[in-house]
Amino acid sequence: MKPRRNPLGRSTARVTALAFGAAGIGNLFTPVTDEQAEQAVTAAWESAVRYFDTAPHYGLGLSERRLGEALRAFPREQYTISTKVGRLLEPAPSGGGDDLAHGFAVPSTHHRVWDFSAQGVRRSIEDSLNRLGLDRIDIAYLHDPDDHADQALTEAYPELERLRAEGVLGAIGVGMNQAELPARFIRETDLDVVLLAGRYSLLDQRGLAELLPLAHRRGVGVVIGGVFNSGLLADPRPGATFDYTAAPADLLAGATDLKAVCERHGVPLRAAALRFPFGHPAVTSVLVGTRSAGEVRDAAAMLQHPVPAALWAEFKERGLLSADVPTPEEVS
Repeated sequence: MKPRRNPLGRSTARVTALAFGAAGIGNLFTPVTDEQAEQAVTAAWESAVRYFDTAPHYGLGLSERRLGEALRAFPREQYTISTKVGRLLEPAPSGGGDDLAHGFAVPSTHHRVWDFSAQGVRRSIEDSLNRLGLDRIDIAYLHDPDDHADQALTEAYPELERLRAEGVLGAIGVGMNQAELPARFIRETDLDVVLLAGRYSLLDQRGLAELLPLAHRRGVGVVIGGVFNSGLLADPRPGATFDYTAAPADLLAGATDLKAVCERHGVPLRAAALRFPFGHPAVTSVLVGTRSAGEVRDAAAMLQHPVPAALWAEFKERGLLSADVPTPEEVS
């Protein structure tokens, strides 16, 4: 399968429609072996995925180390890699314990320190380059600056601009689980990309209120994460999670109705959920967190699954999507 790499906003970075989210190979919730992590990355490559996203936060650097090691088997100029700044990793006193309080099944060898200062950003990038084994990073995201907006805007962002001018970075972005603050970044900076997690899915279109139209007007690329809303749209059933907590009854009912429509059209709900964001012209890539070769292959197959226009029309007829929500016409 030949990869198709899409422009990312006005930057020189190119991304594939499907992106590999590497939190899983950082032992998100449960352990993954080095071999399983390598197999997942290899399966992504074989599925024509050429965009890989990681962060120091994921497994206290384990995700970056594993991803860098696995990608050394492939030509550097053929893939795009992104990581994030905002959390520095400081050595923790030895004393055992794990990092499960932060969601990762790894030893608590380090602790995270929020730091959106210019010095902190430069150190974070240097540390990430060392863990990845690279001399440049294609995209650097400000990671969850929700409670640090002013410092991120006045200190972290200008330092990322300097690093971009030095050629250490190819593009600058912000990655968040909300739509309001990224819109402010677009208005006040020269961002290349926004990574929006969970706020533009079949169940949650808050990104459409301002962020997506603004990004489109300004030429800012948008990468959508969390299209399954942490599981509910992958398998809607009692006990399924929405944004990592038990799904409320109304959202579970909505997801169940979406699944029923999909089944009438012979389309897996996962396929509709993956394809949905591409209805908006600002969206260039969908990032899926995967931890095994099987999950990677399933995501690639679901994105290629035909989704008829009649399915989107029935979603709207039944009030499962608003009439003004843009939907894809066909799988490209």
